[in-house]
Amino acid sequence: MKFSQIKEPSLQKPLMIAAMQDMGDVGSIVIDFINTNLDTTVFREVLPSYPAYVIDNGGYIDLPEEKWEYRSGKDTIVFGGGSGQPSSTEELNVLCQDVINVAKKYSTRFIYTLGGFHTTKPIGKEPKTFVTTTSLDMTDQVRKLGIATTPEASIITGFNGLILGFAKMNGIQGIGLYAELNEPKLPQYRSAKSIIKTLEKLTYQKLGDTSELDILADEIESKTRGKPVD
Repeated sequence: MKFSQIKEPSLQKPLMIAAMQDMGDVGSIVIDFINTNLDTTVFREVLPSYPAYVIDNGGYIDLPEEKWEYRSGKDTIVFGGGSGQPSSTEELNVLCQDVINVAKKYSTRFIYTLGGFHTTKPIGKEPKTFVTTTSLDMTDQVRKLGIATTPEASIITGFNGLILGFAKMNGIQGIGLYAELNEPKLPQYRSAKSIIKTLEKLTYQKLGDTSELDILADEIESKTRGKPVD
């Protein structure tokens, strides 16, 4: 992987929000929303060593323009978004360690990650967000805020789970937020909204007007209503 430091941001013990594209594009939707609303600026970029896929345009192929960005706002580092994740476990581990190195460099207080929580239970228009943390004490604090924790033991794969493990190994507090979704192959804007609202409660800050996410969710639902999802 290629890492490029574009500039040095001025940050004082920021919190970090780090997530990559996952089921329902939840990670990317939330990261893009936060970057837009916090008016963040890029200070570091990551390029994969090799493409994880190619794009068939109907008779000819293109290579994906994959890159992932570290961006900074007021006392906040935002990492991820974009498309895809590293194509190998080795590259995923290297990327997670880089996120930890950046967190340590700027004395990050917390790392928040987020993603989708697939369920077959109909969720309607108000999906719930479940939280898991890197310590039992923090889990107790989350529950005191009235926030639901993950209901059962499970394995969380990919960047949006593994980064919590790297945080724990390196003595950094971490919290994962995972919102219910029924259709992992469709963009899940209501799930993203649920995570944003929960993140606001955890961080005690407003992240922006989520009404546009409701509009986008309505558009997806009107286009797919009654149609099978491939």
